[in-house]
Amino acid sequence: MNREDRAKQFMPFDALKGLSDALKMKEYEHDRICKKDLSEEKIFNISNTLLNIKKNDLISVEYFCDGHYLNICGRCLVDIANKKIIVSQVQIDFDSIYDIKKID
Repeated sequence: MNREDRAKQFMPFDALKGLSDALKMKEYEHDRICKKDLSEEKIFNISNTLLNIKKNDLISVEYFCDGHYLNICGRCLVDIANKKIIVSQVQIDFDSIYDIKKID
């Protein structure tokens, strides 16, 4: 028996194909939370930061998406007309932003 064929017999066997993916999806759904309310002060700070951001500024954004709070860092583009910010090709609605910081 050649080396490749002999190695195949020791490869892991997944008797229940897709079970691990289904468990990950169930865990993701189980960890969902409700969106937090923002204080007037926090809304004011987010608005000011959005107004002071220029194209390709480096920023960090914490935002709410599908029951989870996510963080992203990268170069940005603010689209005021559509009320969105684009960070590293991810579009984020202004209403979903929980925290935003300019990194310099």
